[in-house]
Amino acid sequence: MRGGLVMSAIHENHPVEAVVFDVGRVLVEWDMRLLFAKLIPESDRLDWFCANVVTEEWHFEHDAGRDLAELVAERKAAFPGNDHLIDAYATRFLETIPGNVPGSHEIVRELSARRMPLFAITNFASPFWREYRATEPLFDLFGDIVVSGDEKLVKPDARIFDLAASRFGHEPQAMLFIDDNAANIASARDLGWQVHHFQGAPGLRADLTARGLLS
Repeated sequence: MRGGLVMSAIHENHPVEAVVFDVGRVLVEWDMRLLFAKLIPESDRLDWFCANVVTEEWHFEHDAGRDLAELVAERKAAFPGNDHLIDAYATRFLETIPGNVPGSHEIVRELSARRMPLFAITNFASPFWREYRATEPLFDLFGDIVVSGDEKLVKPDARIFDLAASRFGHEPQAMLFIDDNAANIASARDLGWQVHHFQGAPGLRADLTARGLLS
């Protein structure tokens, strides 16, 4: 059974006053391998590079607020001979974003048209967020966005959810949080948020319709 449908029963008696989205893999597709596949023609070396050098775990440190120049310098020292590839991570990040998650932006616009307050909590490095945000007008519909790199707090840390609740101006039980990451969903649920474990726009649309937020 889909996680979002299971979660929809939680706090079902409390009306949703605001909808809070994750960004990566909920609103926008993201895959760092896409960038490096352009730069590393050998499949075995590409696999090794993505598993050992520029990994999602290492990237998470940048999401958490570590300085980009410091991270890049450390990685170059640890993996000599890969300087140009590690520099590409720092300068060509938008090439890791191939497009929007199908159907999600339409849901955001429909909720906005119904005057539903919209917010976001995203694990996103500050410089990369600023670069990406400048290209995407959808976020003009959002009242506020908590960015991990700015706050030096990352999901699933409870503190980022507490910070978001204080900034968004709604009690956790009055907000529906949408994320593709099970650990983030569990953290928000434990803090009293209503949640939807995102596994695609059709499932989200069905959940929002069942809650009376879409028709």
